[in-house]
Amino acid sequence: MNYLRHVFQPDLLFGALGTIALLSLVFRENKAYRLFEHIFIGLALGYEVEQGWTNVLRPQLWDPVMRDGQWIWVAAVPVCLMLYAAYVPKIAWLSRVVYGLFFGLTSGTIFQETSQRFVPQIVSSFKPIFPSATIPHDAYANLHRLSFTLNNLLFIAILISVLTYFFFAFDNKNRIVAVTAKSGRMFLMIAFGAMFGATVMTRMALLIDRMYFIFVDWLRLAPR
Repeated sequence: MNYLRHVFQPDLLFGALGTIALLSLVFRENKAYRLFEHIFIGLALGYEVEQGWTNVLRPQLWDPVMRDGQWIWVAAVPVCLMLYAAYVPKIAWLSRVVYGLFFGLTSGTIFQETSQRFVPQIVSSFKPIFPSATIPHDAYANLHRLSFTLNNLLFIAILISVLTYFFFAFDNKNRIVAVTAKSGRMFLMIAFGAMFGATVMTRMALLIDRMYFIFVDWLRLAPR
């Protein structure tokens, strides 16, 4: 009796039925899958609306205006309403003004974030071939020096090969350029394969988590 009460517990039962319905897409698309897909999208949309109000609109607009008296923020309301001018052909140009302003601000922000992210990567790609002279000379240190040199040489070779693959201004008829570019393409395929493998493993981890929920948390067919 306790087992049946546990199995038919509303939250566990709904979660299990939703999981089974969504996984049923593996066989074919069906009404159960579409039903829970729409439920999931509706819940996600409601969650995003709640988060938008809680984390953005309320602390950055409502509270400053209604609690702190910063009425200057009310000026943002007509600017936001200008976006809806796109639906009126005669004043559609008002929406383009706002879009242009937003695109300009966003472009500047993204350019700053991109430079902060990729410039350090470019700087770190300039690796020394030989290690620091402060390493003591013994058997272990010599092995460390050798591995350090080989590792950095391999990194530099891969970097030059990949960059050569994307330098389309070079004449690919040159044998050295062609071989280097082909090697760069091979290294890219290896990297993409590793990324794809990591993606597959992430999906498998999600599947294992759902199977654990069904067989252990819900049906209790195995101990925790």
